[in-house]
Amino acid sequence: MAFPGLQHVAITVTDLERSTRWYTALFGAEPVLDEDEQDGRFHHTVFVLEGGQLFGLHTHQGRESGDAFDERRTGLDHVGFAVGSVAELEQWQARLDELGVEHGGVKRAGYGVGLSFRDPDNIALELFTGPE
Repeated sequence: MAFPGLQHVAITVTDLERSTRWYTALFGAEPVLDEDEQDGRFHHTVFVLEGGQLFGLHTHQGRESGDAFDERRTGLDHVGFAVGSVAELEQWQARLDELGVEHGGVKRAGYGVGLSFRDPDNIALELFTGPE
């Protein structure tokens, strides 16, 4: 039996309103869900991405830290989004420039080509395609 692919990713953010605005601009789409869960102990906002995958933003009551994300700590390193070609990566680079999102430019490696950037909580994101 093959292991299934990812269906959704949910990240915890420090300021849900700020992150919702930022991801709405990045995705070019409004969230499909924005609600409290578990008696108000956490709130989530969910976007539907291409292919039906979901991307969620969470805030939790009583969270212990508002520290910025750091991929050097145990846990998530980054979230990668698939694109179909280097040309598409270059289009995304122009889109990030339009949005004022700092990025590392299109970088080539033996295993593929990527474009890395960060969200308002410093969470590392990447647009990626296979090798040229």
